[in-house]
This record gives sequence, structure tokens and C-alpha cells, in this order.
Amino acid sequence: MRTLTLLIIAGGRSSRLGVDKRFVEVGGVTLLENILIKSADQNFKEIFLCVEEILPPIKTLAEKFRLQISVDEIDGAGPMAALATALKKISTEKALALSVDMPFFNFESLTPLMNFCAQVVLPIVNGRAQPLAGIYHKSTANFFANELAAGQRKLIASIKKIPHKFIELQADEITFFNVNSRADLRLARGRAANLSRRTPIISIIAPSSGTGKTTFIENILRNLREIKIGVIKSTHHKILSDKISSDSSRFFQAGASKVYVGEKFFEEIEQMDVDLILTESRTHGILPAISLWRGKSDVIVDENV
Repeated sequence: MRTLTLLIIAGGRSSRLGVDKRFVEVGGVTLLENILIKSADQNFKEIFLCVEEILPPIKTLAEKFRLQISVDEIDGAGPMAALATALKKISTEKALALSVDMPFFNFESLTPLMNFCAQVVLPIVNGRAQPLAGIYHKSTANFFANELAAGQRKLIASIKKIPHKFIELQADEITFFNVNSRADLRLARGRAANLSRRTPIISIIAPSSGTGKTTFIENILRNLREIKIGVIKSTHHKILSDKISSDSSRFFQAGASKVYVGEKFFEEIEQMDVDLILTESRTHGILPAISLWRGKSDVIVDENV
């Protein structure tokens, strides 16, 4: 990394998320500060924070992490505008361009890219190119400026016009997971919380009863018999401790190692010696959730759940 400049692409409107994604928290830290903390350990030659405008918190972070700021010369033109502007400023031959919205990214995953020479070198993960986790030669700055002038905004379409390398990586897909929507944000927060838990939890929820949550959990249990799974059905209904509910029986028959039905949700989590916990109807707390819907395909999901 010492031969590279890092370009942190931190512009954009965050229109799909509805709030400025740079400052939403995942795992107790904002997306922007998360990538700044990780990059501080990589010994890059220099680091540019690429933005459309310099807001006070951007300036504060730049000073804290000793970054340079590159302001897009063309407003509202997306990542290509950031590259066209910042690549002209770097002192190295090449730069690593990295999106700000990947909370689980690790720099080691890009090591294979260092062995290839081209104007652009991009990773391919599960068949999908990652233009904002790639290496760009300084000479491409003018090319991207010309593409923008011609009305082109799509990075991949432009990259295919110049010498490039697409490198297939056997990386975990979550490494390149982007937070673009509220559903993505919930998933990211749930995963971050699970990384700090002794046992990961997934909640199975639905907007109404009769949607098939219990049956869905049974199918998961039958298809994941190679791991120990506990099931917690969170309910406010009083359950006698010596009574095995019908749902409990169904879960055990489907392959559950442990089952609890009742109110003591977090107490029971600590008692379960399993590899994974599935919870039914739990919506409170930071949990990754699978939401089940029956009937209409055009429903509006309550993304605050």
C-alpha cells in the first residue's frame, strides 16, 4: 500500500437511504470514520477524501486523520467525477479508489490486485465487478473527464473502453457489502451486533399473524441439521414452565437443539449453547431479520422494524 494513494469516495446524495450515509452508525462508528480508522493502519503514501462539498464534520475528520480533501469539479456526477478530479492530484502513479459505504471491508482482500498492471484493475466477487474497490492509474483522470463531458456516468461502461483487468477474488461477499438502503443498513447493523455476540441471532418477523413464521423456521431447521440451532419464540403470553407448547414440539421435531417460548429473551440467549439462534416475532434490539409477507408483492415494509 505504500506505493498507492487512497481515494475515499465519499460524495453522493444517499438518495436510496434517505440520510447521509457517511454519518450513519454501524457497530458504534459511522461508515466514514470506520473506513478512516481502517485506512490509518495501511501506510498509504497519501489519502484523499473525495467529496462534493466540504461540510464541517468532513473538515473535522480530515484534520483528525490528516487527510487531504478533493472536491469534485463537477457536482452531482457520481464517483466518476470524484476520480476525474482526485486522480489529477495524486503524487503516486496509481490510486486505490474505495467507497465509504462498506462497513465490513478489509484491505487484505485486495492483495491479489497488486500483481497486475493495467490502467484499471478491478476485483470481481461472485460475478460482480467492484469499481469502487479498484486500482486506477493516474493517467485515467483525463479519460474520465472526457467521458463525463460526453454524458457518460457509468464507470464500468467507461472502464471497458481502456486497458483493464478484472480479477476474480474468492473473498467473502460481505467484505464488499454496500449500505445503499434502509434494509441494507439494518442488515449491516445486525451483522455488526452479531460479530460481538457469543452466538449469532436471526429474527424471523412478519407484519401480521398467520404468515407462516413457524413453518419457515421449521424449514430452516430441516435444512441446517449440520449445525446446532436454538429457537426462541418471544411472547408476552404466560407460558407454564412445565408445559411444552405445540410450537416447541414442532421445532424439536424439525431438528432444534434448544427451544424456549416466553418473555425472558436475553436471559435465554445466554443459556443456549448452540451455533445459531433463530427468534420468532422479535423486533426489539439490533437483530438481522428476515421479514415474511403473504399475499401482495407491492407491500411497503416498515423499515424502522
